[in-house]
Amino acid sequence: MGFHHWLEALAIIIRQTMIKKNIIANYFGQGWTALMGLAFVPLYIRYLGMESYGLIGLFAVMQAWLSLLDMGMSPTLNREMARFTSGAHSAQSIHNLLRSLEMICFSFAVLIALGVFSASGYLASDWLKADKLPTTVVAQALSVMAFVVALRFVEGIYRGSLFGLQRQVWYNSANAILATVRHAGAVAILAWVSPTIQTFFFWQAAISLLSIAVFARGVHRVLPKPPLPPKFSYTALTDVWRFARGMLGITFLAILLTQVDKVLLSRMLTLESFGYYTLAATVAGVLSTVIGPITDAIYPRMVELATEDDPATLVSIYHQGAQLVTILSASAVMLLSFFSGGIIFMWSGNINLAENTAPLLSVLAVGSFLNALMWMPYRCQLAHGWTGLTLKINLVAVIVLIPAIIWVVPQYGALGAAWIWVVLNTGYILISIHLMHRRLIPKEKWSWYLNDVLLPISGAIGVTLLAQQFQPASYQDRWHWFGFLLITGVIYIAVSATLANRIRPRLLMVVGRTFLWRFS
Repeated sequence: MGFHHWLEALAIIIRQTMIKKNIIANYFGQGWTALMGLAFVPLYIRYLGMESYGLIGLFAVMQAWLSLLDMGMSPTLNREMARFTSGAHSAQSIHNLLRSLEMICFSFAVLIALGVFSASGYLASDWLKADKLPTTVVAQALSVMAFVVALRFVEGIYRGSLFGLQRQVWYNSANAILATVRHAGAVAILAWVSPTIQTFFFWQAAISLLSIAVFARGVHRVLPKPPLPPKFSYTALTDVWRFARGMLGITFLAILLTQVDKVLLSRMLTLESFGYYTLAATVAGVLSTVIGPITDAIYPRMVELATEDDPATLVSIYHQGAQLVTILSASAVMLLSFFSGGIIFMWSGNINLAENTAPLLSVLAVGSFLNALMWMPYRCQLAHGWTGLTLKINLVAVIVLIPAIIWVVPQYGALGAAWIWVVLNTGYILISIHLMHRRLIPKEKWSWYLNDVLLPISGAIGVTLLAQQFQPASYQDRWHWFGFLLITGVIYIAVSATLANRIRPRLLMVVGRTFLWRFS
């Protein structure tokens, strides 16, 4: 083998190692962040009450809606930073792009804060239905919330930049520390200073300021110093506008698809009932935490391969990522759907919370699972700079979704909204997947359906049928439920991985090495 081939082989090994490190780091960082967010929810409810937790749920909805003003900046920076690592940008041009988007982002943050602050009185008195919290308290909480939402909005551009630069190990380490301080500190403040919703949001604002400072410094330290001071550049913006415009449209429609139900329910339900729905949606969101580290780590590499026009390697990584997504998300959805009450009880120790949340969680988890299966195909589209398909599909979905919600929610309430989420994502699996593969990787569609999705899922279904015979009979012993869920989850992953043709050889290799090391 010549010296050139040795270099190519070494580069492949380095890239594979980087992807593995990024996946591990993403699981640690995002997993820990999700754990912090979920672990302290029962304490939030204990100190603040279910109505105040409903306001925290409204805060999450507001963040999602106002991310529309991101205008595609975060995903655009993610992609352009990845292209910078492949030589598509100079140090000057990437700094100019970052500075331009920073200026736009900070300007929008000010508008967000002022807009939400101005609307806080109306939301408190006319939109929300609080039975126990005084209107003045709700208005004050919303005023502080306005500032927090604006700060969290700014964090996005630095997170996207760090992921595109593949500095995911550093980001996740820093984010895990900040998440611990954010959530554990909030409980400490509520317990020892003041158990009010206003205090909760003041603490969130302080940690968000710290987060922006940390992540901004991280990005600017990684990028090489440009020949000239960075400046606002209209040219830099026009060069990425086509992709950013597509991402803006996708973001807008995605927000409609995922948040319209919550907006309507926040108007139609009491804050307490809305809190239960928000809690179920939050727990179902664990699925994104399970698969997000995989797609976040693989996406920059897919961008590089698409830029370098290496379809064979891209297809290989695509299928590996898709199978990992199915293995982990199928295992999670079976637990969340069939043993939802046990999960809520094991986590909170609150039987009433488990009984009110479990029916919603069972349905929402199925919809979130179907949505999770779309993440790798969606990332493949973005890696090729193709936003048109998702934009069109989402537009059709919104046209169908909004009338459906207006008709279903008044009759069937929160559970009806959850089922709409399932039907919507079923349509994506049947239609969007076909169109995406036909254009980008036409020979890989049936491999995705059969090898990447159906076979791993079949294993999880088989384990579920068996596990139902051994589940605890009642909500009495949290440790009993913990042991059952842990063992069942491990079996889910093992069986599903065995049925995944691109993951099975790697799994057997790891098992073989472990066996030889154990008995050598």
